[in-house]
Amino acid sequence: MLAAHYAGNRTMTVVEAEPSPPGPGQVQINVAYNGICGTDLHILSGHMDARVDVPAVIGHEMSGTLAALGDGVEGWAVGDPVTVMPLAWDGTCPACLAGNSHICQNLDFVGIDSPGALQTRWNVDAGLLVRLPATLSLQHAALVEPTAVAVHDVRRSELEPGQKAVVIGGGPIGVLIAAVARSFGGDVVVIELDPKRRKAIADLGFTVLDPREDTAAWVEEWTGGAGADVVFEVSGAAAAVLGAVDYAKVRGTLVVVAIHPEPRPVNLQRVFWRELRLLGARVYQRDDFDTAVALLATGAIPADALITKTVPLHDIQAAFDDLTGGQAMKILIDVQADGTPKDGE
Repeated sequence: MLAAHYAGNRTMTVVEAEPSPPGPGQVQINVAYNGICGTDLHILSGHMDARVDVPAVIGHEMSGTLAALGDGVEGWAVGDPVTVMPLAWDGTCPACLAGNSHICQNLDFVGIDSPGALQTRWNVDAGLLVRLPATLSLQHAALVEPTAVAVHDVRRSELEPGQKAVVIGGGPIGVLIAAVARSFGGDVVVIELDPKRRKAIADLGFTVLDPREDTAAWVEEWTGGAGADVVFEVSGAAAAVLGAVDYAKVRGTLVVVAIHPEPRPVNLQRVFWRELRLLGARVYQRDDFDTAVALLATGAIPADALITKTVPLHDIQAAFDDLTGGQAMKILIDVQADGTPKDGE
């Protein structure tokens, strides 16, 4: 089998490895597609070297089919199309005991803290599996995990139908948040610096603003002077964090979605003055995955517009370089990389 390794020093390598059979309670997946996400780019940049063992098999936005079942696994069959909810919690920490196991204080984020999906055969605990409908292509299914992130973000915000939402940052997660918020009945505007992304987002039917313009004045006029009900900060830029509260109404909500490699200044005076809610949104829960699958299966998520291209596993370094340079929205890795159509395609 083949596996892609993060080797440190901004380098991805592809190596041969010996597959091992799934252990008790595990399954083995023939990984079809794996999407590269912002967290993977943080890993490549070295920002997470204190957490990630090098060399490391990373990757967690995936789809595939079951290749083998370990002892004791029931309810699944070889050939079933699946994705994985890549969270393994201990069940004993205070967060878990309080019902927040998805943000366990000792969380194993599979694909970061333990081996991930950028390998042709991947053994995981059967409890992590999420069933896919036969009608959902495996390419589109590789977007389930980031869509679940967006679903969780929107649910955390408590956005209600008819309310107005501002999404700061029009990358893949920003577009997914906008799409999910729209599917939940929200009225959405996206703020994005890159002109190519602005055009692509506008083509999806969203209003898109250039942050170099007076976007706060535009939002004030759009909302009749009130401000937006919800603001999602997805860009990860310091200036965006500082200015995000300017868009929110009295008792509005700011949801921090982006991963920030260092602390950012926040305008707490505005938070105080308008009694704003400031929320973090980190990962997802099981029902977020179920909703994400349904949204993709019904076409509510513009999957084809998000997927810039699909490349074979051996081209993974070039794919990372393209994303780092802002040359793509979402790149999928064809993990099998032999040109053979996958089950479900």
